[in-house]
Amino acid sequence: MKKMPRVVIVGRMNVGKSTLFNRLSTDVKSLTLDYAGVTRDFLKDVVCWQGRCFELIDTGGISLRKTEDKILERVRLKALEVVQSADIVLFVCDASVGLLPEDREISKLLHSLAAHVVLVVNKVDTAAAKENQYDFERLGHETSVDISAHHGRGIAELLEAIVEVLPEKSGIVQEEDKSCKIVLLGKPNVGKSSLMNLLLKQERSIVTDQPGTTREPISEKIKFYKEDILLTDTAGVRKKRRVHEKLESLMVKTSFKALKDAQVALLLVDSSEGRLSDQELKLAFYALENHKALMIVFNKQDLVNEEIAERMKFHLEPYKHLMKKVSMLRISCKTEKNVGRLMEKVQKLCARNAQTFSDDELTLLFKEALIRRPLYRNENLLRVRRVRQIGTAPITLLMIVNEPKWFGESQLAYFENQLRRKYDLEGVPIRFVTRKKG
Repeated sequence: MKKMPRVVIVGRMNVGKSTLFNRLSTDVKSLTLDYAGVTRDFLKDVVCWQGRCFELIDTGGISLRKTEDKILERVRLKALEVVQSADIVLFVCDASVGLLPEDREISKLLHSLAAHVVLVVNKVDTAAAKENQYDFERLGHETSVDISAHHGRGIAELLEAIVEVLPEKSGIVQEEDKSCKIVLLGKPNVGKSSLMNLLLKQERSIVTDQPGTTREPISEKIKFYKEDILLTDTAGVRKKRRVHEKLESLMVKTSFKALKDAQVALLLVDSSEGRLSDQELKLAFYALENHKALMIVFNKQDLVNEEIAERMKFHLEPYKHLMKKVSMLRISCKTEKNVGRLMEKVQKLCARNAQTFSDDELTLLFKEALIRRPLYRNENLLRVRRVRQIGTAPITLLMIVNEPKWFGESQLAYFENQLRRKYDLEGVPIRFVTRKKG
């Protein structure tokens, strides 16, 4: 399939770029708050209109002025890099405040860099906009569209303008995405963004030693042994009582949304702490309760000595039942120890999560298990008539039984253990559905 055209949203901070992205995007959602610089990493989604598709990118806010703030400077440089690779640039300005010197500076830059610029005059539904609207014509961009991203006004006209200038014979509708979807979870500053950059072999996520640098889930595809893996980096999840700002509350919500959309969760832990925090244990159990395949990745092994390793071993002892169900790997993003092994383990985890079993084999396995060890509920003998697999990722089994209400948590755990003894199901969740023979 041909490379999809790239449409990039740029403009000075707080002109409504993220609101426009959310209006056009169907799947990925950007955080929108009335703070300058909410978006830091750029977000991507595929948008289709009239049978033509393009990759839409929301930048972190473009600026020409260098800044002493390391994070904002990285945002600026990444935005410039993305603009240079664009087929079309949507240059967003704010009609409610009028044409500002920074708009003129960005416009001048775009005239020299971008292949095609569509001037997007946003917030035209405000009273002040009527006085300022025509000032933007002086910027000299051939294509201009007036919109209100917040209310959806002018969006169809904008999409028409984009499709009209898309490169010829491009933007063919994509096939269904069959990628294995992986989400990186963890507390702030445990190395999620560093790991993502190492796996992609590029600086996709902005990395600093300041907790909370990543604010929105960002996703990239990795090709591994001819298989597509969609990797999503999320904002660090703190304890609820420590989440005060509205922005950080939204960051936590988007992280949990990313987990729900994923099939596999990689929980990154700082090994140098010598223990799993309560928050990390809750994240692990939350992933398992939501039937996600789970791998715990112990990062910062370069900081682990013998004493810390023993402390971690002692701390994990009460959670043996959890550790038996998950896949684990010890890495160091700093030294890159075992990072090369991670994608191989992830690929195998995805394969295990998507495997299928013969209905006859499953039925025989469970019936023989009940012969070796009959199960009772309130003196009632449990019987399994038939077992059929009805889903993957997670593996979902339909059990036709004599009385579904007798098959409680402990009884189903028995059948799960039989499965895990016979098949390689490390890190993979199993769901059971019980029904009475009709």
